[in-house]
Amino acid sequence: MANNPKVLDNLKPFKKGEDERRNIQGRPKKLITQLKEIGYNKSQVEDTINAMLTMSRKELEKIDKSEEYTILERIIAGTLLKSHDKNSLFNLDLLLNRSQGKPKETIDQNITEKSIKITLNLNGEQ
Repeated sequence: MANNPKVLDNLKPFKKGEDERRNIQGRPKKLITQLKEIGYNKSQVEDTINAMLTMSRKELEKIDKSEEYTILERIIAGTLLKSHDKNSLFNLDLLLNRSQGKPKETIDQNITEKSIKITLNLNGEQ
C-alpha cells in the first residue's frame, strides 16, 4: 500500500489554491458572531430578534431594503427572509435559541443489571 503512488499523492501537503475541493475561506461565521463583531450586545440582539419574529414578511422586506433601519435589524430581517425562501428552519432555530434560550433536553435511559459469576482457578486444578 505504501508503494501505491495515489496514496503518496494524497499525503503531500496542499499548496494554496491548488485543490478546488478545499474550502479555503473556511466555515462561514454564524449570524450571532457577526452581530457581536459589529458591536451589538446580547440584550440588544435578543430584544430585536424577539420583536422581529412577530413581523409579517412584508414588514421584514421593508426593513431589509430600507436604509433607515439599523444594520442589526436589516441583518435579522434578511436572515429571516432567506430562511423563509429556502423553507429552512436552521436560522430561525438559531435566532430562537439565542433570544429564548435552548430548551432543556431530556434523555430516557434504562439500565439493566446482569449477574456474572467468575471463578478463578489459582492452583491449576480443574
